[in-house]
Amino acid sequence: MEWLNYHHLYYFWIIAREGSVTRAARQLRLSQSTLSAQLKQLEDNLGQPLFDRAGKSLKLTAAGQVAFQYANQIFECGRELLDTFRNRPTNRLPVLRIGAVSPLSKNLQYDFIAPVLQAAEARVVVTQGNLSELLVELQNHRLDLILSDMPARTDVPAGLSNHLLGEMPVFLVGKPPYRIPRQPFPNWLAGVPLILPTRQSTLRAEFDTLLDRAGIVPQICAEADDMALIRLLALSGAGLALVPEIVVQFELADRKLLRVECVRGLTQKFYAVTARRRHPNPLVGRVVQRFQEWLKKHFTRKA
Repeated sequence: MEWLNYHHLYYFWIIAREGSVTRAARQLRLSQSTLSAQLKQLEDNLGQPLFDRAGKSLKLTAAGQVAFQYANQIFECGRELLDTFRNRPTNRLPVLRIGAVSPLSKNLQYDFIAPVLQAAEARVVVTQGNLSELLVELQNHRLDLILSDMPARTDVPAGLSNHLLGEMPVFLVGKPPYRIPRQPFPNWLAGVPLILPTRQSTLRAEFDTLLDRAGIVPQICAEADDMALIRLLALSGAGLALVPEIVVQFELADRKLLRVECVRGLTQKFYAVTARRRHPNPLVGRVVQRFQEWLKKHFTRKA
């Protein structure tokens, strides 16, 4: 049976955490030459370099990222072993690391995460950021998937895949009571205060095109790239907000907001972005499929 030298793995783990052999050697009270030799033996055993070396700086390779994640889990298990024998039992769950683009509906994020927590399937770690930042984290094995309202480019050699979670209708919603003027849509929008996503949004671009074709100049009272803020502005009564239904699902159910108009031909798509893995997180496929089924059941029926 092949045997992994856990001393070597521990030294690698400390080097990766400290970011340099010098600092790791100081912490471990070993010489730098000894530590470098132990690291070289681990790399030879695994058959792949774990660090890119540029002068004195070290950066984990893709293989190093995978090894570091395994080392985290291994030494966490070791701590739990000690806790158990010291009468400090702990329940260990696998970790699901999710990236979420910053403007994405918090309701959608909640609906994606809640079943995982309710079933005690995993400990969830959520990181917010823009898509380009999160893709770097995904490719460096620090995320298992990204939730996004736009697909990632797949014409780059990064092994990315876009999984369509669902497509849902888009509404103009407003604070009750609200009466629609007796005109066909979108003509009655002229002069109506609107709360819209910013122009960086695909949804905004499609809505602008719709109004341009009708010859309507919108009266925009607010623009935001955060759907949670758009929801709050709609609740203030400042104007009608353009949102996917999931953004305001609870307010619609409580009649704090009303569906004033379903914007025909306009939908919002949501994606889970993953990267090709030699050792993928087994939770990802199951969680994504479950959420696809949930979205289809609760929202696409109205599209």
